[in-house]
Amino acid sequence: MTGTTTPAGADEQALRRGVLVDVDELAARLADDDPPLVLDVRWALGRTDGHEQHLAAHVPGAVYVDLDTELAAPPSSADGRHPLPAVADLERCARGWGLREGAAVVVADAGGGTSAARAWWLLRWAGVRDVRLLDGGLAAWVAAGHPVEAGAVPVEPGDVVLTGGALPTVDADGAADLAARGVLLDARAVERYAGEVEPVDPRAGHVPGARSAPTTDNLGPDGRFLPAGALRERFASLGVRRGGDAVGVYCGSGVTAAHEVAALASLGVDAALYPGSWSQWSHDASRPLAVGR
Repeated sequence: MTGTTTPAGADEQALRRGVLVDVDELAARLADDDPPLVLDVRWALGRTDGHEQHLAAHVPGAVYVDLDTELAAPPSSADGRHPLPAVADLERCARGWGLREGAAVVVADAGGGTSAARAWWLLRWAGVRDVRLLDGGLAAWVAAGHPVEAGAVPVEPGDVVLTGGALPTVDADGAADLAARGVLLDARAVERYAGEVEPVDPRAGHVPGARSAPTTDNLGPDGRFLPAGALRERFASLGVRRGGDAVGVYCGSGVTAAHEVAALASLGVDAALYPGSWSQWSHDASRPLAVGR
């Protein structure tokens, strides 16, 4: 697998707007005759109250999406905590959210998009072309003075047809090869990468040769994505450049790594996701690991 880039000289702002939407633009789009479908993906490791948070306050019209049951297949030691769902299952869920063929989608969560990015990646992977992350999420929406609503959102079933494979992925062997011959980024917290702590998986450490690149460093203090120049410098320091070596990303279970794929896409770099991530790798005793920063 080789990395791909957008054409040289492509407009930087257009690249970013292809991945992100700001709160004011979304507010204007929601007032259109054909507004985008907004999906609310509230999720955090170790928490189960996403639906309750959604019911308390969300972007008007936003439909709740359950990451664990709708954006992933059942967990297993062989495939990890959030395996990719079957396309047919994802299509059934997407129709249940009201997703129509050809419709635009905006995905959001409570803050910086680290859980919403899973829906962004999965729908792009499944062939939905117009999917964007709400930059700063609900926090930015509220801070800008836009209204929220409470309660369940009625949904008219959609008719979207999904495929699969529109974005690149790698398996464990592919991740190992990228670590040796390209660039493999570990999007978890530095402490987990270093093997100093491991709250959920059976072994602590990282894929040998992977480079520590915490997803949270894609964001500024306000929960929005860093400016393009700052993001470019961040990834350049990790050996990632447009037109450079092939790039892959993993995390604990393929959720926050999707955020890193989105950040790279906003710079014109197409990175592969390792869906099984550390939750798969660490369960396989035959796979080596490394520790330390």
